[in-house]
Amino acid sequence: MRYPQGGGLTDVERDARERVRRQAVTCFETGGKTREIAAMLRVSERSVERWRRQWREGGYAGVASKGSPGRPRLSDAQMARLERELERGPLAHGWADQRWTLARVKTVIGRLFHVSYTVEGTWRLLRRYGWSWQQPTRRAIERDDDAVEFVETRGVAAGKSTAAANGGWVVFEDEAGQSMTPPRARTWGRRGSTPVVRVRGRGSGRVSMAGMTCYKPGERSRLFYAIREYRGRKNEPKGFGWKDYRDLVIRAHTQLGGPIVLVWDNLRMHLVAPLREFFESNASWLTVFQLPVYAPDLNPQEGIWSLVKRDIGNLAAADLGQVTRAVKRKLKMLQYRPEVIDGCLAGTGLTLSA
Repeated sequence: MRYPQGGGLTDVERDARERVRRQAVTCFETGGKTREIAAMLRVSERSVERWRRQWREGGYAGVASKGSPGRPRLSDAQMARLERELERGPLAHGWADQRWTLARVKTVIGRLFHVSYTVEGTWRLLRRYGWSWQQPTRRAIERDDDAVEFVETRGVAAGKSTAAANGGWVVFEDEAGQSMTPPRARTWGRRGSTPVVRVRGRGSGRVSMAGMTCYKPGERSRLFYAIREYRGRKNEPKGFGWKDYRDLVIRAHTQLGGPIVLVWDNLRMHLVAPLREFFESNASWLTVFQLPVYAPDLNPQEGIWSLVKRDIGNLAAADLGQVTRAVKRKLKMLQYRPEVIDGCLAGTGLTLSA
């Protein structure tokens, strides 16, 4: 039997080995011959001879298994170095994709420390130090991490200070869209038979959504939204224009009843001249901060869209109107769940506390 390296014996293997030695001792006590014992236990005669010698010198305690010595385990310093290398990612170690597999980790261990681990031993090592098999999140290569860090530490802090000084709200805005093809969602099905979701292959159209999550310490969090359908008709706008964004900001200001610090991304429509003029003419109650590019994880409104699309997963819509009604129903429900809106902010890692 070949035992795993770098991880010792499993409980099953240890019990099996102990059972074989116990049977050998019983045969020694009854005067069994070496060849017969080896054939019965399916081990070598040399092993039986060694066990008999150990039994004569120390009784059963001399024969009892001490366990596999295995390969030397990594020290804490070596493991710390290994974790640093793993955090650099597979690309830094010559692999084309960004997946850490047990075989690749095993290879890195061999390169760094010249220690041979099995795949099973590698799995145990990683589990022992808090690593697990996970679904990664995607992040754009073009993302400027320095700009994101600045927004997290100083940019949002400036926005909070501005809102606090004016007794205003911090408002995050974002857009999303949904076509007739619904998001795929997990569902139960018979093992070996992949469930099939029937959707309409014909028909065009899209539901555009613009939303605002609004926060102020000591106040109930709020959600505002606007929805527009596009059915492909002549001269029909495909999405929101600058006037729609202006009207949404005005609506939020009217219902919130206070100054607004607006935080949104660098969408081209957000930067047009008419909107800039609107911001300048209303600087008494409106301050605008731009999020860095490729940083949707800093916007809590993204969490709202995630909840909406999860709710309409696998929706077999008969027409675009059904998609619109489903989206409105979910958004209306979220308006009455301020704790969920707060959770979307917590998911970004941002806080409004001083």
